[in-house]
Amino acid sequence: MMDLNYITKSLTLIKPELAISAVLVLIVLVDLIMDKNKKLLPFIALGGLLVAGYFVVDQFGLSSFASKPQGGLGMVAVDSFGAFFKLLVIVSSLFIVYFSVNSDEVQLSVDRHGEYYALIFGMILGMFFMITAADLILIYLSLELVSLSSYVLAGFTQNSMRNSEASLKYIIYGAVASGIMLFGISLLYGMTGSTNIYQINLVLQSGTYNMLTTLIAGLLIFTGIGFKISAAPFHFWTPDVYEGAPVAITAYLSIASKAAGFALLIRFIRITFVAGVDQNGYWHMINLIDWKSILVLISILTMTLGNFAALWQSNMKRLLAYSSIAHAGYLLLGLAVLSNQGLVAILVYFGVYAFMTLGAFFVVMLIANKLGTEELDDYKGLGYSSPWLGISIAIFLVSLTGLPPTAGFIGKLYLFIALVDAKMIVVAVIALLNSVVSLYYYIKVLKNMYLVKVEVEKPLINVSFANIVMLLILLAPIIILGIYFTPLIDLAKYSISFVGF
Repeated sequence: MMDLNYITKSLTLIKPELAISAVLVLIVLVDLIMDKNKKLLPFIALGGLLVAGYFVVDQFGLSSFASKPQGGLGMVAVDSFGAFFKLLVIVSSLFIVYFSVNSDEVQLSVDRHGEYYALIFGMILGMFFMITAADLILIYLSLELVSLSSYVLAGFTQNSMRNSEASLKYIIYGAVASGIMLFGISLLYGMTGSTNIYQINLVLQSGTYNMLTTLIAGLLIFTGIGFKISAAPFHFWTPDVYEGAPVAITAYLSIASKAAGFALLIRFIRITFVAGVDQNGYWHMINLIDWKSILVLISILTMTLGNFAALWQSNMKRLLAYSSIAHAGYLLLGLAVLSNQGLVAILVYFGVYAFMTLGAFFVVMLIANKLGTEELDDYKGLGYSSPWLGISIAIFLVSLTGLPPTAGFIGKLYLFIALVDAKMIVVAVIALLNSVVSLYYYIKVLKNMYLVKVEVEKPLINVSFANIVMLLILLAPIIILGIYFTPLIDLAKYSISFVGF
């Protein structure tokens, strides 16, 4: 009876995951039954995402474990922190389904749309479990589910050599990162005798362990997660995969996959290596790994390499790929603070980063649909021939830079406040200087669109009414949250609670 109660409770706590699984099966069945007609698939996907989104919203305020064995702790931690990142994945997925319907690249492979949407839902399921995983085994399995789905999606269109190249490079890097992470997990399990991160925390606090072995295990596990979030020096796959994958999938990898990776990294460090939290919200770490120094070093390396490499890019997708790497560096600084305030900054940053990145990729996709190119030189004069797209991408890029009065400024402001409060002034200055560097390559795009003379008049890119509405939906949060950001801050503060703490 006790086991049955555990099963019933667990099922009620993983309703979003069950909904996503059910829709995945439904997509496969509909694709088999209606072999020639694929028009229903996006609507099934949107409906399934809305249902899962309803269940996710219902999880705010919960604090419990699912899959809980007798006398143990659960493999899935259901809390407000996880609900925030799940909601971010759901919102991103809704936009990506719309992008896919309007993407010429994806529509060229209309006969394989069943597999396309099934793989996207496989990714969502993996990301949901990544966000809530409280066990090293589930961490690895969920990471692999996301990776395997994204490997195929990166090379899905198969209409050029770069698609296959992107998929192959992604698989090779992913396989190496996965193997390294698995070795780190085996070391941590061998030391503590448990795979549950809550139990590992208790064991590490109660015993004396070799610092070098613990450090190696922690770094090896970080390698696997660092690959997923595109942190240097595990980022080498990112530019090639972002350039070769369909624009919709590139946008998805840069937001949803990165968000799930950060949620996993935060939960892993926050639960496994934190002994307690003081009244000011600062974490007291178990004295085994100097996570602050490691995270500061990697974040500075990531943002600096991402920003300076972006300066030389002539392809918009590669430019945005290096921009995504740089933003991963900024986000890692929020974690390096090792405080609740740093977590609030990360959640606020992700809340605005999703909209400005989705918007930038959406404009790139619409231009590529018409001109068949993503090269920066071909953007010359587009600000005048396509004013809707020109104004939109200008706002998205200004927000990515972090300039007021856009929401991107609020994200970086809270990050800098967290750094200054933690007396990490030098690190804050380095991050600020990196933001100045990023301004150069974002402005380079706008210069091409508005300030460079064109000898041949650019064709007018007609933007449909539906796409104009989509642009306005993406622009609205960036402008509104840049002026009135209290609701996002309140949501972020509400969402930093973890099960057991």
